[in-house]
Parts: sequence; C-alpha cells; structure tokens
Amino acid sequence: MEAPLIRAYPREATIAEKFHAMVVLDIRNSRIKDFYVGLHCTRDSCSDSFEMHGKRKVRRTAPTSARVGLSSSASKRLTNAFHCTFFCASSRKPSVSAKGMSSGSDVPRRLNENSIAFCTDSISNSQVFAINQISLTQDVVRGHLVGDHTVGIYPLLQDETCWFLAVDFDKRTWQKDAAAFLKSCREMNVPAVLERSRSGNGGHVWIFFNRAIPAAAARKLGCAILTRTMEFRQQVGLESYDRFFPNQDTMPKGGLGSLIALPLQKVPRAEGNSAFIDSEFRPYQDQWAFLASVERMSADAVEVVVREAQKRGDLIGVRISIVDDAPQDPWALPPSQKNVERPIPGPFPPAVQIVRANLLYIEKNGLPPAMLNRLLRLAAFQNPEFYKAQAMRLPTFNKPRIIACGEDLANHIALPRGCLVEVMELFEAHHIKPDIRDERCAGHSIDVKFCGQLRPSQQDAVSMIAEHDEGVLCAPTAFGKTAVAAWLIAARKVNTLVLVHRQQLLDQWHARLAMFLDLSAKLIGQVGGGKSERNGTVDIAIIQSTHGREGVKDFVAEYGHVIVDECHHLSAFTFEQVMKQVKARYILGLTATPERKDGHHPIIYMQCGPIRHKLSARSMTAVTPFEHEVIPRLTEFCLPPEQIDTTIQEVYAAHADDRARNELILADLLCAVGDRRSPLLLTGRTNHLKYFETALSGKVSNVFVLRGGMGKKQRRTIAEAIAAVPESEPRVILATGSYIGEGFDDARLDTLFLAMPISWKGTLQQYVGRLHRLHDAKHVVRVYDYVDCHVLMLARMYARRLKGYGAIGYRIGAAAADAPSSSD
Repeated sequence: MEAPLIRAYPREATIAEKFHAMVVLDIRNSRIKDFYVGLHCTRDSCSDSFEMHGKRKVRRTAPTSARVGLSSSASKRLTNAFHCTFFCASSRKPSVSAKGMSSGSDVPRRLNENSIAFCTDSISNSQVFAINQISLTQDVVRGHLVGDHTVGIYPLLQDETCWFLAVDFDKRTWQKDAAAFLKSCREMNVPAVLERSRSGNGGHVWIFFNRAIPAAAARKLGCAILTRTMEFRQQVGLESYDRFFPNQDTMPKGGLGSLIALPLQKVPRAEGNSAFIDSEFRPYQDQWAFLASVERMSADAVEVVVREAQKRGDLIGVRISIVDDAPQDPWALPPSQKNVERPIPGPFPPAVQIVRANLLYIEKNGLPPAMLNRLLRLAAFQNPEFYKAQAMRLPTFNKPRIIACGEDLANHIALPRGCLVEVMELFEAHHIKPDIRDERCAGHSIDVKFCGQLRPSQQDAVSMIAEHDEGVLCAPTAFGKTAVAAWLIAARKVNTLVLVHRQQLLDQWHARLAMFLDLSAKLIGQVGGGKSERNGTVDIAIIQSTHGREGVKDFVAEYGHVIVDECHHLSAFTFEQVMKQVKARYILGLTATPERKDGHHPIIYMQCGPIRHKLSARSMTAVTPFEHEVIPRLTEFCLPPEQIDTTIQEVYAAHADDRARNELILADLLCAVGDRRSPLLLTGRTNHLKYFETALSGKVSNVFVLRGGMGKKQRRTIAEAIAAVPESEPRVILATGSYIGEGFDDARLDTLFLAMPISWKGTLQQYVGRLHRLHDAKHVVRVYDYVDCHVLMLARMYARRLKGYGAIGYRIGAAAADAPSSSD
C-alpha cells in the first residue's frame, strides 16, 4: 500500500525558499483554516520519506489543561495505534505503520524513529515556509497528539484508491444532518463513526475500509448514503455531495487531492473537539478503546451497496445534463436509459396548494420528507463540468457536482416555473390533487399591431408558441426570431420587457420593434447603455442593468410579457437571479444554440419553459436560395517542440505572429475581394486584426474593424459607414469572434474567413450564421477554414468543426495549401 505524505513547516526559511513555496502552494484546500501537516507517501519509496507540498497558515488557539480520553503523554503503542487507524488495516499489528513494501521485500515497514519531522506551533499567519522532505516518525504522530503541531491526511493515494471516506457537515444544523446520515448508514449496514471538527462547529463522519478501495467506489458509497438520507431529511442539501474526502475519483495532475485534518489533536481536544462523539454528541471517554472497536467495511460490501443503489436510481437521484458524462454505470440502467423512480411512501394530503408567481411555491404542509426531497431534485442536475474535470485529472475545486435551482423555504418548496409539468406528473403518480393559484403578473393592456409579413416557417413557429404561456423558440440565425417576437407582442397585447445581454443587441431590437410594431422610437423604453427610461409599454433592458448592489430591481416584476433574447446565457448566475424575480404570465426565450458547452442548458428550460418550436440549421440551409460550402486551407503552422501543454490563448498569440499563415489568409482574402465577394474575417486577438488592417491598407478601399470595447457612438458610426458603401465597391469587415457572434446583421456578407481555431458546434453555428441573411446578389456562401494539421490539438478541433459543418448542411471542398484561384 501507499503510506501518507507529510507536510510540515520549518521555523525559518530564506527569501528564495519562501518565494518557491508561494509558487507551489496548494490553495485548493484553503477552506481548512487551521495549520495542517499532510500525510501521503510515494508507492515505491524504500524508506519512510515524505515530500512537502506547499504552505498553511496557523490560527492560534490557547491550550487548556482539560483532556478527552488521553493520558498526559502519548506512548509508542498509542501513536502506532493511532497511525494504524488511519493509514493501515486493523488486521495488522499495532506497530505497523503502512502496508507499502520496499524494493525486493514484502515485510511491512515500521515507523522510523531516527528521522524527525520538525514542526512548530508558533508560526504567524503572514509567513510563508519552505518545502522540505521529512519522515513519518513516532515523534511526528506524538507531536500531533500532544499539540506540538497538527497532522492532516490526503485520502487519495497515487493509484487512486483510499482507506476511508469522510463526509463533512458544517452548517448550523450539522448535528441533525450528521445524525440523519448515521441513521442511513445503520439502515444500509455501513459502519460509520462521528467526529466533532476542530472548531466545534461541524462534524466528520468516517467510514473505514478493510483495504484500499477505488476512490470512485468509496464516493459512490457516500452518494448512495446521502441520497437515502435526503429522503427523510432534505435539509441536508444537495451541496453535501461536494463534501466528501477524497473529493474526486482521480488524482489531479500535479496535486494530491483534498486534505482533511486528523482527529485527536491536543489543543482542540482540550475543548471537547477533534474527538469522536456518541449519539448524544458527547466525546467518548476512552478514545482508544472506541477506535479499537470500530468496524471496517469490506470492498465486497461497498460494491453491494453501490450496485443496489444504482438499480434503484438512488446513486445521486437527479437528472443528467449530458448523458455521455454521466457517472451512472450504463449497464445498471434499464433499456430506456432512465433512472427508475421508486414510489414515495405516504401518507399524503389529498390536495397540495401550488402558487404560480416568479417561482412555483409548493406548500410543505402534510408532505413527507421523501416527497419534499423528490421535489427539490426536479430542479437539480449533475454538473458535466465536474465530471469533465475529473476525467481529465484536473482539480474539481469550485465545480459543484450537483447544480440545484430549487429552494427549501420555511413553509414552501420553491422551484423554477419550468418544472410545473414534472411537479404535476409527480403528484398525479401519488394521487395528490394540485390546487393551483395563479399569482403571475397579467400586466396591463397595450395598443400595438404587427406591421410585417411572416414567412410560412415563421407562421408555424407563432402557432406553436401562442398555445403556451412559456417556452423557447430555437431557430438558426436569419430565421427572423425578432419578427416572431414582435408578432407575439402584438397578439398578446400586454406590456412587454425584452431582456438582452449586450448594447449591440439592444440597439438592434430598438430599431426592429419600431419597424415591426409601427411605434415611434421614443415610445420604446430603454434600460442600460447609460439610460434608464422606461415607458411601461414596450421596454428593452440590458439584463446586467436590472441587477444592482441590492439585488434585482423591482420593475422586472411589473410586466405581463418578458422576452429573453439569446436565452442560452441564462445559466449565468446573475441572469438566472433576474429571471427568478420575473412574475410575467408570458415568458419567451429566443436562441439559435440552446445546448451549452458546459452542459448547463437545463437552467434555460427551468426559467423559460421547454422548447416549443425548433428549426434545425440544416433545415434552414436546405430552403435558402444559395449554396453553402467550406474550403479547407492547409497551413504549415506548428509549435516549438519544447512548448508543452499549450493553451488556446497561446495558440492565438502564435497565430498572430505566424507570417506564412497570415500571408496565406491575406492572399485568400484579396482573391475573394477580386471576385466581388463580401468577406468577414474573424480572429481572437486585436493585434491579429491590426495586422490585416495594415496589410489591406491601400489594397481595399473600404476596411472596417469591429472589436470589443468600442463605445456606442463609435459602433453607430462604423455601422452607418458599412451601410453607406455602394454594392459596386469592395469592402472587408475584420472582427473578433466575441463581438460578431451575436447581434451583428449584414445581409451582404457571403464569405467567412475563420482565421482562429474553434471547436464548439454552437460557436461555429453562430459564426457561419452571419452569412445566411437573404440578399439578391448572394448565390454561394463560402467559409475558408484554416487547418493547422501539424498541431494535434488544432487538428482535433478541425475534426469537430467538420461535424459542425455537416450538421448545418455545408458541403466540404477539397483541402488545399496552394494559392487560391480567382473564380467562383
């Protein structure tokens, strides 16, 4: 087995050593506020030598003379017994420190009494200490027990196994939460013990194993127990799935995983903390006798519990955002690939009141805890970012395993409006009659009419959406979503708030609504962009401007109709908080790309309702009157062989400086201009834009640069200048992808130069969508894709782009690296 790695801090260090320590410190465990000495040794070490990894700060605690269950001195027998509890199996003799074997030997090693780890108890909070190598010795363990220093453990071993699972409870209700968890452990035949934390304001439940088992299995065990616990105590909270030690299944690159303080350190123990406690939350008088009685769980028993939980769908018990990233074993699922929902035992009240307002408020009275828990889980889903980071061996710090959008209030469960159908289905399955009271804002009547003419595809959309109060319209760029929204405003005839996330979109909506609704621009209110002029009829607001220091502004609840443009941004925390305060009867979300790369798109449907009408980009492409093609251009771009673990921003920087690649793009660009095409070049860096702006100077008469950070007047001036260019004159638009991706319309554009690598299909669809506006002179829309095939990461990104092009309906031409021909 692997023994633990020690972290310790010498009393003095040079400035260079302090600086080095600052660079390599492990901040992922910063929530452990006390001074720790971490333990975790290397697998093939021939001696009990341990490597130091970072720094910790000390919080001074005044010692007292009181003790809990320990004599005034810690003997060799006690220190070995303590070490065996946390670092080896109970079947070993007390003097054994670990089961790791030295080279050529199968004899377990003992504590090394000749090598002492020097630690100190008088380190100031502001100091940083150098990294040393020390050894795990009798004195190190004894120093922890007598209060000279504090010892902590990294549970995750190098082979991604662990000897125990610890669960942290630190809310004000930690005693009730831990007691409920222990009750579930007893019901599931899982041996577990409870320790009061060092601060006394929380507790740790420890589950020990009779051998090192995979961390993934240990954490699944914890999930199964926690899911069972929340069936009768939902107050434990879904965030508890992130309070396990170890905190992930795999070892993060360059790290050691999570760190937890070991119990029985003298200073907190003197106050009754850092000690094991009974069901009355009183410390056991003889801690050693108690530890000797602790049962260890076998790996086979863990497997049985986990397997049964998977069959019942109780491993985590919330929806999966992206099936491919699901932690559930696929062979444990039924053919439908859905978790089996077990009936909830009653009794239930005959009827439950549901208030529809900004949220769904479900009355708790009479509902058993298991039903309250199930309701909260309707508004939760597994976070794909957590599983992605874990699979890539990256730290999962600050990446919750479960994203919960519901709230457990004093008298109600509050869920997002989009969960209504699932709530009704759940109540129907348990014969509960929903008593619905509608407290949504009906708004006030407005007198507007639609002055445009909808295309047949748009008429199909409005007929589907008008049947529902809430929902999402998913259609590609150039479909005319703004026209559909304007038709619905005129049809519903209630005051309307349009929410956008950029000034550019606000300006565009302002112009389009004035046109479609035959309204004077002065009658359309605006909030954001330096203005706060609402008229209460039709207003447009930048969503960031609706949220101030004191929270969401009250006016968002005063409309009967709220439209969210580019609603895929709603998963951002601030945007979600705004929508949680909207009380409108009618909610409409508009997007071309509802699926998010981070997998957080369930939040869109929770806040706006389900997709009511969807038109795929391929379907849209099939009915447009022009052809769609991609011209792959092979480049000779490569990175220096010594450049390892390159980030995409470093690639962008290298692209901007690569002369041969830039000249290839420039030659293609000039050729397109010579063919009387209207090109748009996208890149990720402003210095790259500057290169092309300079290179085109004197060659093309009309060159326009669009990038972030431009003021409203500058944007308006450039937009007017672009519109003023006669169609007989050549022009080129250079822009950053972040600026042009949403809200930029120019029907003349027919050629896209993708000068930067991307991979996400949603981003690709947004970029190529700039070419899809109808124009009389448009016969072929063309994308020049620059393929950096000599860099593996970039070649893989191109492979993903190919799938994206296929989904949109583009034809892929033959790849070439030679000079372009000047013809269509």
